[in-house]
Amino acid sequence: MKLIATDLDGTLLNEEGEISKENVEAIKKAMNLGIKFVVATGRSFKAAQKPLQAAGLNAPIICLNGAKVYDEKQNIITSVPLNKETCEHVFSICNEFDMYVEFFTNKGTYSGSRAYFKQVMADVLRTANPHVTDEEVEERVSMRFQEEDVDFLEDYDVIFQDASIEVFKMLGFSLEKAKLQGAYTQLIKQPGVTITSSGNINVEINHPYAKKGIALKQVAQAYGIDMKDIMALGDNLNDKSMLEAVGRGVAMGNAAPEIKEVCKYSTLTNNEHGVGYAIEEMLQEFYP
Repeated sequence: MKLIATDLDGTLLNEEGEISKENVEAIKKAMNLGIKFVVATGRSFKAAQKPLQAAGLNAPIICLNGAKVYDEKQNIITSVPLNKETCEHVFSICNEFDMYVEFFTNKGTYSGSRAYFKQVMADVLRTANPHVTDEEVEERVSMRFQEEDVDFLEDYDVIFQDASIEVFKMLGFSLEKAKLQGAYTQLIKQPGVTITSSGNINVEINHPYAKKGIALKQVAQAYGIDMKDIMALGDNLNDKSMLEAVGRGVAMGNAAPEIKEVCKYSTLTNNEHGVGYAIEEMLQEFYP
C-alpha cells in the first residue's frame, strides 16, 4: 500500500470529534515509511482542518464529498460546483418534505434561522446519544458554530441569484424517516446531482462528478499511485465510491451495513481507534 485515505466523522474521529493518540501514532508510522496520507470528508475544508491541526497532522483534504480538493499546502486542486438551477429545484423538493437544509459554498455555509439550526442539531445529538444531558447538547451545538462559519438567511434566493456564490454541497436533515425517504425518492430522479448520506437522518447532494472516489483518483494520479495500491477507510454511503475504487477498502466496525458489504476488510469502531488498528494490520502484512 502506498496511500491511506480516510473519512473523518464516524471513522478517524471519535465521538468527541477528536483523533485519538493511537490513530495519530499509526498514521505517522505509515507516513514515516513513505506512505501518503489523505483525508476524504463531507466536511468543509475549514471544519476538516481543525481536528487534523489539533493532532499535528497535515495532509491533502478531499472535502464536501469530493466537490473540492486541497493539497497539503492548502491550494485548491479541483472544484466541482452544482448548477444553480439544479440547486433551486433540489431546495424546492427538500422544502416539500419539511427538511432542514444547509448550503456549503465558496463563501461559507448558509442556513435558515439560527434557532431552527440549534433545534435540529440538538435533536440530531439526542437521537444519536439518548443519554446526553442538556448541558452537553448545548456545548456540542456551540462547537458546531465554531467548526463551520454559518450565515443565517431570511431568504435563500440570495444564494440562487448571486452569481458570485458557488454551491458545492447541499445537506438536508429530517428526523422523520417517511419524509427523508420521500425526499430521497424524488431527489434520485433529478438530473445533475448525486445523492449520498453520512448518516441515517440526512441526504447529501453534490454534482455527479463530486465523489470521493473520483477525487481520490485525481490525488493518486498526481502522486503517480495506482488505485490498487491505496487503502481507504469509511463508515457511510458517501464513502462508498472511494471504498469500491481502491485496492483495500476497510469498513469501520460502526459502518452502515451496505458499506460492510462492499468492503473485503473491516476494523474496530471509531471509538476503538479502528483506523489505527487497520493501519497496523496493513503494515504487518506489507512491512513485516
